[in-house]
Amino acid sequence: MTKWWKNAVGYQIYPRSFMDSNDDGIGDLKGIQAKLTYLKELGIDFIWLNPIYKSPNVDNGYDISDYQAINPEFGTLEDLKDLLAAAHELGIRLIMDLVVNHTSDQHPWFIESKKGKDNPYRDYYLWADATPEKMPNNWQSFFGGSTWTYDPNTKQAYFHVFAKEQPDLNWKNPAMRENIYQMIRWWLDFGIDGFRLDAISHIQKEPWDFKITSNPWAPFMNVVGIETYMAELREIFRSYDIMTVGEASGVNSKTAPFWTNEEDGYIDMIFELEHQVRTGEPGSETGDLLGFKKVLSRWQKDMQPLGWNALYTDNHDNPRSNSTFGNETRESATALATAYMLLRGTPFIYQGQELGMTNFPFESIEEVNATDSLAAYHDCLNKGIPPEEALRLITHWTRDHSRTPMHWTDFGGFSTNLPWMKINPNTDKINVALQEADPFSPLNYYKKLIALRKSLPVFLDGSYHIELAKHPKVWAYTRKLDLEEAYVLTNLSDQSQSVTLPNRWVNAPTMILLANYQDSSWKKTMTLRPFEAVVVKKDA
Repeated sequence: MTKWWKNAVGYQIYPRSFMDSNDDGIGDLKGIQAKLTYLKELGIDFIWLNPIYKSPNVDNGYDISDYQAINPEFGTLEDLKDLLAAAHELGIRLIMDLVVNHTSDQHPWFIESKKGKDNPYRDYYLWADATPEKMPNNWQSFFGGSTWTYDPNTKQAYFHVFAKEQPDLNWKNPAMRENIYQMIRWWLDFGIDGFRLDAISHIQKEPWDFKITSNPWAPFMNVVGIETYMAELREIFRSYDIMTVGEASGVNSKTAPFWTNEEDGYIDMIFELEHQVRTGEPGSETGDLLGFKKVLSRWQKDMQPLGWNALYTDNHDNPRSNSTFGNETRESATALATAYMLLRGTPFIYQGQELGMTNFPFESIEEVNATDSLAAYHDCLNKGIPPEEALRLITHWTRDHSRTPMHWTDFGGFSTNLPWMKINPNTDKINVALQEADPFSPLNYYKKLIALRKSLPVFLDGSYHIELAKHPKVWAYTRKLDLEEAYVLTNLSDQSQSVTLPNRWVNAPTMILLANYQDSSWKKTMTLRPFEAVVVKKDA
């Protein structure tokens, strides 16, 4: 099978917020199809769609009630077939979210499972004896509260690491697994080009009497025994020319190569979660730049011999990186992009990131949609925290920042109807129409950056070496392949930073390949302007 994804650039689409084609305020498949040319011109090789399956939308599609049906608000299977054909015609592949740690509580399997202990689908999920007052253990879910929900009908409780409407599947059940595998093959035969495996490291659990010592989520993060199920998945995946990337919390840079090596790894790459580090008091945290740089550098080093990195700064589960690490300026948007997109691995761009979209200014709890944020808000109120302060605390880092509608024009351009979620008011300053017309915009810089990445083998296969490792604001590194060397220098702060470059960076003739200031220079001692980025190649 080919490794087409190694030299590819991906684009993550949150369908509900990307483009509305039928004016109901919700993005859809036909809306995505209408914007494929935009993605092609950006330089995108594949798109990843967040869940489009039939769902009650308790967790915005991550609670699936039918794996082989499309949520009507997004369109139909025929619409997906049309989108897939149109994308392939442009040379763009399409991967989908694969959510198999859990289903919706409205899935037919779970509806049957709840009917009784003797039901054939009972063991498709995880049940244990309980009473309303005493759950099987004290484990806590990611969304707050117990991992158990009591069912008075059968006097047992079912297990869920997310919301109570998202019961976890029982991967020890061979019949359940075979049904999942049949579904996976059905989608691959349909013609999609791969999967992003959601929460995949949670499918194996510790015994219910496991004692938690420090990490509250240790009982269901990369637990021993998961390798059996991952090996079965690998056999399916390797029968197709596809790409797989896993969301795998609990898998660190030392163990990730076992998951992703080309000989017997389970999947092609992993979305690590470690670099989403914060610093500061709750409600006013910012991204920890030094921690961010250290984590990604460690993953670069540890994955070089065997593994492959999935590179990202933004996604649907985190605030906008431009707000986390920077501001609304063009330089801020392009500096961080330069730093991460020239690392070793496959870069992912999240919709609107290429424009420098920023966090949303929440003013009311009615504007909040994320399940975990709403739960956290009510938890704050129960602790006696005033509503205004509770709103500030829970919205500072809410997932909803990244889920606002895409900025196509100065009025949003997403829909002619009231969107499902408010559009950021700065759409008049940050939008596609403005940036396409501005040769120095973040959007046009991204196009140059993507083209540069694809043009030089050193950015594909070159080794990674960090420079100025202890500098708290500057990220500098070398990519090296045989005699070819490229140097990436970025100031990731809003203040000027003085740096002294390594001798080998300045002793040989060099050529500036890309910079986000029009008059950037290259010399031994430099004062980098706020969010300045410079990429240089050593002349042979």
